[in-house]
Amino acid sequence: MAGNQGMEQLIPIVNKLQDAFTQLGVSMGLDLPQIAVVGGQSAGKSSVLENFVGRDFLPRGSGIVTRRPLILQLINSVSEYGEFLHCKGHKFVDFDLIRKEIEDDTDRITGINKGISPVPINLRVYSPHVLNLTLIDLPGITKVPVGDQPVDIEQQIHEMIMTYIKKDNCLILAVTPANSDLANSDALKLAKEVDPEGVRTIGVITKLDLMDDGTDAREILENKLLPLRRGYIGVVNRSQKDIDGRKDIRAALAAERKFFLGHPAYRHIAERMGTPFLQRILNQQLTNHIRDTLPALRDKLQRQMLSMEKEVEEYKHFRPDDPSRKTKAMLQMIQQLQSDFERSIEGSGSALVNTAELSGGARINRLFHERFPFEIVKMEFDEKELRKEIAFAIRNIHGIRVGLFTPDMAFEAIVKKQISRLKEPSLKCVDLVVNELCNVVRKCTEKMSRYPRLRDQADGVITAHIREREQRTKDQIMALVDFELAYMNTNHEDFIGFANAQQNSESSSKRKLGNQVIRKGYMAIQNLGFMKAGSRDYWFVLTSETLSWFKDDEEKDKKYMLPLDGLKIRDIEQGFMSRRHTFALFNPDQRNVYKDSKQLELSCETQEEVDSWKASFLRAGVYPEKKVDLTNGDDDQTASEGTSSLDPQLERQVETIRNLVDSYMKIITKTIRDLVPKIIMHLMINNSKDFINGELLACLYSTGDQNSMMEESPEEAAKREEMLRMYHACKEALRIIGDVSTATVSTPVPPPVKDDWLRTAPDSPRVSPPSPGGPPRRGVSSRVPPPPPSTRSAPSVPNRPPPGPPPRPGSGIGLPPPLIPQRPGAGLPPIPQRVQNAIAQEMLDAFGMPK
Repeated sequence: MAGNQGMEQLIPIVNKLQDAFTQLGVSMGLDLPQIAVVGGQSAGKSSVLENFVGRDFLPRGSGIVTRRPLILQLINSVSEYGEFLHCKGHKFVDFDLIRKEIEDDTDRITGINKGISPVPINLRVYSPHVLNLTLIDLPGITKVPVGDQPVDIEQQIHEMIMTYIKKDNCLILAVTPANSDLANSDALKLAKEVDPEGVRTIGVITKLDLMDDGTDAREILENKLLPLRRGYIGVVNRSQKDIDGRKDIRAALAAERKFFLGHPAYRHIAERMGTPFLQRILNQQLTNHIRDTLPALRDKLQRQMLSMEKEVEEYKHFRPDDPSRKTKAMLQMIQQLQSDFERSIEGSGSALVNTAELSGGARINRLFHERFPFEIVKMEFDEKELRKEIAFAIRNIHGIRVGLFTPDMAFEAIVKKQISRLKEPSLKCVDLVVNELCNVVRKCTEKMSRYPRLRDQADGVITAHIREREQRTKDQIMALVDFELAYMNTNHEDFIGFANAQQNSESSSKRKLGNQVIRKGYMAIQNLGFMKAGSRDYWFVLTSETLSWFKDDEEKDKKYMLPLDGLKIRDIEQGFMSRRHTFALFNPDQRNVYKDSKQLELSCETQEEVDSWKASFLRAGVYPEKKVDLTNGDDDQTASEGTSSLDPQLERQVETIRNLVDSYMKIITKTIRDLVPKIIMHLMINNSKDFINGELLACLYSTGDQNSMMEESPEEAAKREEMLRMYHACKEALRIIGDVSTATVSTPVPPPVKDDWLRTAPDSPRVSPPSPGGPPRRGVSSRVPPPPPSTRSAPSVPNRPPPGPPPRPGSGIGLPPPLIPQRPGAGLPPIPQRVQNAIAQEMLDAFGMPK
């Protein structure tokens, strides 16, 4: 195989980098440029790509042969073969079969009658002679549809080509055959659209050996006529006869070299012509790209290595079986656990604070001051049900006799029943706190994942202790309730007594707070109606007497003020499509609450917000709805008897007992709300902290073998090995990058040239410069470069170069060359030099001067 020598020089450099990054376990990220070949139909694009790869594998023929984009990925490998994306797993060792598969897959998509398709063919070629690179063979630009091609064939191919060449990492080879007019080159026009600075565009002139006799492309290849920033490179591809005759690419390159050295117009620039020079230019672009990418890679590697140095320093002297290391690690883990648990419960102002949700001590605080009071209020007596129970108690105590005085035993019976109901919310509060403590312990022990047995053992020991303290705490709370049941202290300073109860029998039992603000915040009103978009957020202000809402938190535009007298709270089931949690305010008497609505539906984003608002409404005296189940008619009848058949004397006695029960239960409820959190805090939370700080380490030593507990997890051992490997690979990669930076040579981008001809050539009224494929010229064998610009209005025709024509007889010197007449007007473009030469020759002939 005739390999690409320039590319083969880059292979060791890139392979060193690739090996270093492979050891590092990260992508190399060099992102080498793609190379796209753009040109007209049958311009020789596929031949340019084949020469670059060094293999003959692309379809050939007349007309449009490349009818689908071919994305060719070159991958450096030990063996040489091809693989198609649509034939994964099938290796093509014979490159003739690769050509046939390209033709067959093209026909499967586009048909056999010259159709085109933007669906690319993806081909990977593995070879030891190539670099990891992407080449793109695009369909040739055509204007007239043939066969099954669509009417807008030109527009479709244009869009297809632009899809690839508009990428910044795509080098554009604008291929133009030498036997066509370069000023009308569609390839150069497309390249100019996406690369106006000309940084990515290289002009390629093909078919130099097929130009008409007497013509050449010297001025174009010298970048004097129709210049490009990166200039032009001429190549001579194999002819169809050479391809059919299986002419080797090595022989074709030798023939190309012989052509440029033997042609009188190209021999002085032969070193800058041909496929090998094009390959060197492209390889230099790859080298420049690699050098430009290395600084960012170096910075990334240095940051990564610095981040690993602290852990690596510890790992360098790591000995898994060292007992002192295990003891030290165990003490460090327990100290970290103690610190984390303390910080989770007591709170912390460090950067490690949770900013996403409430956790640890904050959640327990909410349980104590919002959830627990709300649960107590939920179980508080329903007014109607309480009066019925009091009436039954009084009448049952009197029995068959008519009672003249209010029996104090009725008060005691009702109060004891209400006190017993306080056990349920108190024990529920303990359960919620235990769950939160277990969550805190679980999160704290997650940091011990390096030693899974130690983590499981510590978690188990602490959780068992919490469960033990849970039972003691519940026993203490049960004892507290039993204390209250044991003795009714009717001499309590806050108890109103019988005399005051009778005087206040007409007063309301609702505690008045004054119209003080209890809470502010955003909620949404759900039942605004369909015409008002269904729901909307407002700023709510809750006081002890009213609920007001405003447009926003500036509290300037008040929308409504709702009195709270007589209102209750009920839960609303969450809608199927709704993610918000909803509750409602309503009037038990079925009166309208808000405009024409029987209830005001309010919603929040989370259930915690809803619970917090409910607790605030409780402070304002708005209690939850009580559901009374009356299962049969007898119950209805009994209830009716207990309420509607009260005589005036019994009614006064019920009211007196009702006031006494209310006064005494306020004392008990206040005591329970105060003491239950204190009991939980003392017997469970503080005790657990003391256990972790003082006894956990001893329990761990007594429950298991230290060596077994401090065994590392396989994941941690692998992590340590990976860390050391990545650290050394980072150092190696940085060393290689330093070598590459000093070993590779970059070339600066050529300065811009005046290439406005690419924009003006199609529309300018001036005469287009003659193309290499134009009519034959006379005297093309000896010419001089164009003279430098002159300030003269009519420049003279330069003398013919030696050897010049012999002087006329009788004259010592030849006649001076005539001046070229020129129209006035500075805006006209200068006459090209070769036109001046031709006109001068005609005038010399007219004067009879010998040729």
